[in-house]
Amino acid sequence: MALLAMAFPIAPGKTEQWKKFVGELTGARRAEFTESRRKMGVHERTFLQHTPMGDLVLVTVEGDNPEAAFASFATDTSPFAQWFKSEVGKIHGIDLNQPPPAMPKLIVDSNG
Repeated sequence: MALLAMAFPIAPGKTEQWKKFVGELTGARRAEFTESRRKMGVHERTFLQHTPMGDLVLVTVEGDNPEAAFASFATDTSPFAQWFKSEVGKIHGIDLNQPPPAMPKLIVDSNG
């Protein structure tokens, strides 16, 4: 099982919008979110981190190949994926229809 961790800044003034988005993911769209990640073969966890420089969303993705799963989401055209990517674009200014330019690299592992 591999782990991928990413940080996404929340655009200034968008934290409340992000909270509403998460409310949809954990409420009315919970089944769609769960099914989306099951199809991708990953388990996703999301954290909110308040910092002096602004709020960050920390996302961990675990699975056999989380990098490939994340990249494959760029080509997902399901209604849920389109809604999810639109919301992420509004809140974070990130276009998830495009693969990221570079994935995070593990630097330190206390077990290794």
